Amino acid sequence: MYSRTNLGTSWFTNQTILTKPCPVCFCRPRSCRLLFENIAGHLVAFLLHFLGESLGFYRAAMTTSYKKEVVNYRDVDEDELLKKLSEEELQRLEDELEELDPDNALLPAGMRQKDQTKKAPTGTFQRENLVAHLEKQAKEHPDKEDLVPFTGEKRGKVFIPKKVVDPIMENVTLEPELEEALANASDAEICDIAAILGMHTLMSNQQYYEALASSNIVNKQGLNSIIQCTQYKPVPDEQPNSTDVEETLLRMQRNDPDLLEVNLNNIKNIPVKTLKAYADALTENTAVERFSIVGTRSNDPVAFALAEMLKGNTTLKSLNIESNFITGTGILALIASLQSNTTLQELKIDNQSQPLGNKVEMEIASMLEKNTTLLKFGYHFTQQGPRLRGSNAMMNNNDLGEMMLRQH
Repeated sequence: MYSRTNLGTSWFTNQTILTKPCPVCFCRPRSCRLLFENIAGHLVAFLLHFLGESLGFYRAAMTTSYKKEVVNYRDVDEDELLKKLSEEELQRLEDELEELDPDNALLPAGMRQKDQTKKAPTGTFQRENLVAHLEKQAKEHPDKEDLVPFTGEKRGKVFIPKKVVDPIMENVTLEPELEEALANASDAEICDIAAILGMHTLMSNQQYYEALASSNIVNKQGLNSIIQCTQYKPVPDEQPNSTDVEETLLRMQRNDPDLLEVNLNNIKNIPVKTLKAYADALTENTAVERFSIVGTRSNDPVAFALAEMLKGNTTLKSLNIESNFITGTGILALIASLQSNTTLQELKIDNQSQPLGNKVEMEIASMLEKNTTLLKFGYHFTQQGPRLRGSNAMMNNNDLGEMMLRQH
């Protein structure tokens, strides 16, 4: 098929040159090896091209036939077809169209398969008869024989646990007096000793401390005693404040000499206007010595009114405004008014709704150092510096008061 011409060997390929072109693409290779590689590659390309054209023709033919079938069934009347079907055929069609999933194990049995029972029930459902029938059927069914029959024969050695002796307890020796005392002791006395030595499961904490405080036997039930919780006496809730706000205010405004103390603690529904009226009444009152409004939801306007009251009052000795909603501004105004007051000896301002802050505490400490009559100041400073300054100021005022009492 291929002819060679003896033209010698090429100086750059060192192989015989071919003169015939490739039969597939008509190219002219330069050697036998290249010729065979070209022939194989072109044959593969030719086969792929042929198969591609065949598949395209088949796909086009299928598309054309499907379109022709759709055109044939386009003008079919479904209602006429349904009218021609019999009852049995309609039932079969309904069964086919019903959406059931028999393979879904998560669905109940009634939803996995349609009820196909056509027989009428023979009677009412009787559960006892059904259970008896199932038990009878199970007993009559023969059991499967074992491959190796059971004979009850025991094989191997019987396990016998070894006795473990505690070496510490084995070598324990007590004095003759202690051994005699323990030998003659009752169970209750041994339980008391064991509980005191650390076995707290034999008595409660209260019994334990009673045993330490006295020589009497507390646990009298012995080793079978059961720890029970101590029955504590219930503590009743604190009675609500029974102070009549309006009547007390009228007595303060009339300057009643019998009214020495006013306690409005924990009365939540006192309006701010009423608390200001109390402060105004205290300005000219000469009988009340103690005034307390703890937990009355007082705010800065009430604190400002009390500050103005302290500037003119000369009788009040104790003022308590703890657990309220007074900010640092109201507290500073209240303490600044102490410069004009020389009768107040006790002031409590702790536990407000929000912390006062370091700056306010430093100003409070500075004002307390300038005061010489206040003896008790109820507030927990958060910083050590203001705390020491306030404590020293109160100590100096108390020492000064004692010196004045001694002189009189």
